[in-house]
Amino acid sequence: MNKTGRIVRQISNLYTVLSENKTYDCRARGKFRKDEITPLVGDFVTFDDETLYILNIDERKNEMNRPSIANVDIALIITSVKKPDLSLTLLDKQISQVISSKLEPIICLTKMDLLSSKEKKELKLIFNYYKSIGIKVVDNMHIWKLKRLLKHKVVVLTGQTGAGKSTLINKLDKTLNLDTNEISKALNRGVHTTRHTELFKISTFFIADTPGFSALDLKVDKNMLKMHFPEFRDVKCKFEDCNHIKEKGCEVRNRVEAGKILKSRYDNYVRFWSEL
Repeated sequence: MNKTGRIVRQISNLYTVLSENKTYDCRARGKFRKDEITPLVGDFVTFDDETLYILNIDERKNEMNRPSIANVDIALIITSVKKPDLSLTLLDKQISQVISSKLEPIICLTKMDLLSSKEKKELKLIFNYYKSIGIKVVDNMHIWKLKRLLKHKVVVLTGQTGAGKSTLINKLDKTLNLDTNEISKALNRGVHTTRHTELFKISTFFIADTPGFSALDLKVDKNMLKMHFPEFRDVKCKFEDCNHIKEKGCEVRNRVEAGKILKSRYDNYVRFWSEL
């Protein structure tokens, strides 16, 4: 009998489908491989509950390639401010990737308790800027505020290894008790604890824990990169097709020089442009 459901976990070639509060471990039909289609966590599918084969995948509203997941509302960018140290380059790269995937980015700061008072003040100035361009910023200390933001949403956690993704999920739902590890002091980065992508139902929302990373390659359309920086969108330059690199009459560069656009943001934009 054919049923419909949502893929909530993938381990190798086995897909766990949630349908009417019951889970089924399914495999994908060979035709998906032939058509170069890979089922993703988050996909809505039709499957046979006797043969346990996925028969059809509904059209996706969006998808991410790192982590690999589909049909998500929010990407919660887990950002460690210490151990591993804050990297604004990595953060801006993740924001660009998330926006290109048609998801809302929300920054979640972790390990704030490791900062001095002076460091916290400096950090506040930086993230007040991110708020000013329309990106929500929260921390993992105020769980009630986070739950309110995530209500009725499908959320994916993304962030470098050791930033605290699994730790955050454990705070959101203490019954899950996901594995966590201390970061490597020698490398200043985390040790992988999450090996696969999985959606968990917590309170009124779904949230996906995903494997972390130590580096991230930006995979976006170079011509669309400037649209992934919200503070650039309404700026009127001399030329409509201005890429904000070396063009004359570039109002974005004027605003950077005037201190109206965060210099690290612009520097990262130029870096990403050259990498792409």
